[in-house]
Amino acid sequence: MEEASAAVFVTVQKIYYPLLCIMGIPANLFTFYMICFRKCGMSNTAIIYLSCLAIVDTLYLVWVILLDLTLTFWIVQPFWHSYPWCGILGFLQYGSLYSSSWIVVVFTIERYLVLSSIAAKQHFSQPWVIKTTCIAIVLVSHLVSVPMGWINIVTPVNLTVEGENMTLPRCRYRKHTYSTVVVWISTFLSGGIPIVLVIIFNYLIGYHLCRASNLFTKEERSIMYGRNTRGTLKRTILLLGIVSVAFVVLSLPRFVTYCILRTKYNDESFDRNDYSIPINVAGDLANMLQNLNSTTNFLLYCMVSRRFRQELLQVLTCKAKAQELGSLLHHTTMKVFSVVNLRASPSSNPVTVVLTNLTQKD
Repeated sequence: MEEASAAVFVTVQKIYYPLLCIMGIPANLFTFYMICFRKCGMSNTAIIYLSCLAIVDTLYLVWVILLDLTLTFWIVQPFWHSYPWCGILGFLQYGSLYSSSWIVVVFTIERYLVLSSIAAKQHFSQPWVIKTTCIAIVLVSHLVSVPMGWINIVTPVNLTVEGENMTLPRCRYRKHTYSTVVVWISTFLSGGIPIVLVIIFNYLIGYHLCRASNLFTKEERSIMYGRNTRGTLKRTILLLGIVSVAFVVLSLPRFVTYCILRTKYNDESFDRNDYSIPINVAGDLANMLQNLNSTTNFLLYCMVSRRFRQELLQVLTCKAKAQELGSLLHHTTMKVFSVVNLRASPSSNPVTVVLTNLTQKD
């Protein structure tokens, strides 16, 4: 019975991870296009951070889910079981994982600073500052992940493949103190610390908004932020809140189960592939949830942002250009008619009106 359950669980993972790649990679790339090249009602800050998040999540899906987990379940001897790919793949995987986690963290902190300080808003709202920050996050994340390329080593292992005993090279965890220390540090850098910071600063954002609602009237807040700015700010904070909650909910089980595995079951004799042990099943389920985090942003934007859904519908129905042209003609015609009405107003003396500059205002 236990063997049958273990076989079913392995089959589920063999289907789950390729499906995650088939759906997640195109969804992230399409999300990048929608955020960068369509008007989805997001602020310039959100556009840069979320488009960068879509790219690093795509890289995570390629390095971790496609080249690692999918090949593990479908191919007897994946290419990364040989030197130097054993170390390179670990470096790329943790680099993309760090980047994805800390982009969410920095975006959350930046939103809090913008809300709480006018000087911070003027500084962090500049596009070059945001782009530099995103580039720095990606570079530092990959720099910090360099030690992860040394925690694995290629060793020959005796395996039974289709009833035959074979000796194949395997990329295995290096049983050294160095590897254990590096893995613990990476666990907190990619999961523990980002989760705590996201929770803290989302609470501070909520507290700041509640306090502002109590101190100022609706009209005063409208004068302080402006109508368009206030609407964009609300949409940005809502998107950030949803992305942050999804990040915490999907990443926290992986952090907890990994800490249990590295403390109570940190023994060379422990068989991580024995699914009759509950912690192994829980650990793999937590992995599945965390990997799902890199594919859900597209669905989150669709659920939260009405403008995103509208732009998506226009793209899918190929009506974007026609609607934009119609909108341009409509606004231009209305502006001309408004000028004509002014010219047609009764007056005793003829007045000549010359249009020197026509500016469309929202």
